Amino acid sequence: MPIRFSSQNRSFELSEQKKVQLWISNVIMQRRMSVGNINYLFCDDEYLLSVNQKYLQHDTYTDIITFDYVSGGLISGDILISIDRVGENARLFDVSFEQELHRVIIHGVLHLLGQGDKSESEAQEMRRQEGEALGLWDSMFHEEQND
Repeated sequence: MPIRFSSQNRSFELSEQKKVQLWISNVIMQRRMSVGNINYLFCDDEYLLSVNQKYLQHDTYTDIITFDYVSGGLISGDILISIDRVGENARLFDVSFEQELHRVIIHGVLHLLGQGDKSESEAQEMRRQEGEALGLWDSMFHEEQND
């Protein structure tokens, strides 16, 4: 499948990769786009900070950086996620690590689909779309959890 997951080190491996791939594909296809090559790299704060400094000239920690290689309706890109930030944000927002990780995973996809988050109105729309996508996750996999 053209959606791949890797880790900067061996301390983290995404669970339920096939489900996450299916979910991401559904989010993209609902918008009448096609899944290209999407590569996720899970890393630590220091690695993502170095990428942020080198490529974006930002000297700040962040939970995600998305490099957009979208061409027409083919959604492709590299998405780097700090597992350290995801864990910290999960505690800060009082949600599970998995919920926050799914939010960040789909946040990157929404950027590839053209959703910004720089202005207040864009950020609100991003949150709405994240919620919609997380609802899709629940509807796709909720019944399996109850079996």
